[in-house]
Amino acid sequence: MSVRRVALLTAGGFAPCLSSAVGGLIERYTEIDPTVEIIAYQNGYHGLLTGNYVVVDEDARARAAVLHRYGGSPIGNSRVKLTNKKNLVERGLVAEDENPLEKAAEQLRKDGVDVLHTIGGDDTNTTAADLAAYLEEHDYHLTVVGLPKTIDNDVVPIRQSLGAWTAAEEVSNYAQHVIGEHRSNPRMLIIHEIMGRHCGWLAAAGSRRYHEWLKTQEWVPSIGLTKERWDVHAVFLPELAIDIEGEAKRLKAIMDEQGNVNIFLSEGAGVPEIIKEMEAAGVEVKRDPFGHVQLDTINPGQWFAKQFAAKLGAEKVMVQKSGYFSRAAHANADDLRLIKSMTDLAVECAFKGESGVIGHDEEDGDRLKAIAFPRIAGGKHFDVTQKWFTDLMAEIGQDVVPAK
Repeated sequence: MSVRRVALLTAGGFAPCLSSAVGGLIERYTEIDPTVEIIAYQNGYHGLLTGNYVVVDEDARARAAVLHRYGGSPIGNSRVKLTNKKNLVERGLVAEDENPLEKAAEQLRKDGVDVLHTIGGDDTNTTAADLAAYLEEHDYHLTVVGLPKTIDNDVVPIRQSLGAWTAAEEVSNYAQHVIGEHRSNPRMLIIHEIMGRHCGWLAAAGSRRYHEWLKTQEWVPSIGLTKERWDVHAVFLPELAIDIEGEAKRLKAIMDEQGNVNIFLSEGAGVPEIIKEMEAAGVEVKRDPFGHVQLDTINPGQWFAKQFAAKLGAEKVMVQKSGYFSRAAHANADDLRLIKSMTDLAVECAFKGESGVIGHDEEDGDRLKAIAFPRIAGGKHFDVTQKWFTDLMAEIGQDVVPAK
């Protein structure tokens, strides 16, 4: 397939892979065919709707490797859902008489784009597929090759999403500082709130990394520096049934013995109960353009703090969120290797005219390939029966009871 102009686009929330993925795509195109023009839409679908893009010039091509050292996205993100016309009209991105999908597709046609690379979650990539389908119906062939970005690691049927490994490492790094507060007051309760709206993978993987880090450290028990005080004492995930009373009894025994309790909480845990409580009290539950509950407005960490503080006899409670610290980090060595393999295949598929989302297909022996867009979905649940997780929970003394 003849490829003359390629467009890059990052969208949704940040993950520790965006900058590197952009750099990797630029590097690979430059290696294979430096005559291919590359443009980058600014701030995701926001830039596509407004026709706002930058051209990747010779300087950017020569220094693309620098992008591997940074987090965030050099070309910017936004939360824009092309099927939510009401929101787009309110934001001034489309007029009342415009079809957002048509406007975006026509912008791609106007800009002469042959290949669109979308780096985002399921919404980002399936929207790109809708654009390609629209253009195909109007006699304009567009190849769309997506890369799966999400720290939640919850894209079906992809084994490992870009950025998730790094985010788990950063959850541990963050905890190594925050948990140091456990002796700032007698009977201290620390709740570490971790991103994960529907999937608890990040909280589970981050807890594991932190717990394993503790095993590599030296301790001075005679003066009070103990692994037990620094450890994870509870992990709460959306996929786990949470027995508040039972856990309160278990955790109070820990509080009584050592004077502190550390809880690692996935932000999606307990959300149905919180929403039910808010709506019963007549409080409006705010949602984003994708229909997702705005978790920062319902504060799961504070809700759990309220549930446990009195029951544990905590004298001081601290809730800390590691989300922004984790999601904007630069990619670690594991993710850099994964990004390299995926960006190389993405460019190969672009030249073959093969659309899809690049990933290791769990339903095809974990083979790395371009997975057809109709098979892509979000909200993959974390399997709490995996041995590494049940081993972790056994070590911290918490039962694993899957949510119904």
